[in-house]
Amino acid sequence: MEFGRVPEQELDTIDFHLPEDPVFNKAVLPGKRAANPKVYFGCAKWGRTEWVGKIYPPKTKEKDFLQHYVQHYNSIELNATHYKIYGATGIGKWAEKAAGRDFRFCPKMYQGVTHRGSLLNKDFITSEFLRGIVAFEEHLGPVFVQVSDGFTPKRKEELFTFLRSLPTDLQFFLEVRHPDWFLKEAVRTELMDFLRSINMGIVITDTSGRRDCAHMYLTVPKAFIRYVGNSLHPTDYTRTDEWMKRMQYWIDNGLQELYFFMHMHDEAFSPELTVYMVDKLNKEAGLNLIKPQFVQKNTLF
Repeated sequence: MEFGRVPEQELDTIDFHLPEDPVFNKAVLPGKRAANPKVYFGCAKWGRTEWVGKIYPPKTKEKDFLQHYVQHYNSIELNATHYKIYGATGIGKWAEKAAGRDFRFCPKMYQGVTHRGSLLNKDFITSEFLRGIVAFEEHLGPVFVQVSDGFTPKRKEELFTFLRSLPTDLQFFLEVRHPDWFLKEAVRTELMDFLRSINMGIVITDTSGRRDCAHMYLTVPKAFIRYVGNSLHPTDYTRTDEWMKRMQYWIDNGLQELYFFMHMHDEAFSPELTVYMVDKLNKEAGLNLIKPQFVQKNTLF
């Protein structure tokens, strides 16, 4: 993900501290730990050739990437569905790769709905998108609706009308990026209040050059975090340390589900940072998450 990328030499000048939890969250989280909080870690794509010989066995063919991916992560932020509408047959084949696992696919809504013209009067294409993804069945996680970087609060009524039209038996999360959604407290609060009223989540995006998108609001007792790292720069570790404290705080206060998706400007390094985080979370939050297992290389003496 290139969103919010800054030159490496600027990273040490950025304040990466996460904002304090908004008071708003106290009305969403009950204040005590849920009986069985669900935590899911994943990446945006399973088709990473850089992982062959790293976490995928040497010479793994692309058609087999997913069956290996599900052994290392328990979710995927599925960006493929943003670029093409997939039918139920194809999606059913993906779901089969996760059979018997507590694995979630979190599809991104098709760009023909969200990024091309008005959000309204898109009933047919929206229905086709949804008809495909429900084939994930028990493996379907939250669906995330990202509007374009240029989508401003001036189109608020269009956005709210569209979001009200979405089915209520699926969990949706919204991602907005234009700075005007975050700059003015009244605009930000109205958005969060609206999402809470329709039981829709808000995506939290943590990226170097757009600190406003790491807003820390929870509109449902579930979190969807898109973390954009900088290829194992030292700040990645201090940033994720702070994230783990916040996630543990949310879990201790009643968060029901947490989805954390690892992005890197160089995705070759996503497994290393995932392992770092999962090891700490398992130890400190009492979880039992799976993590990437690196290929054992033979050493000749």
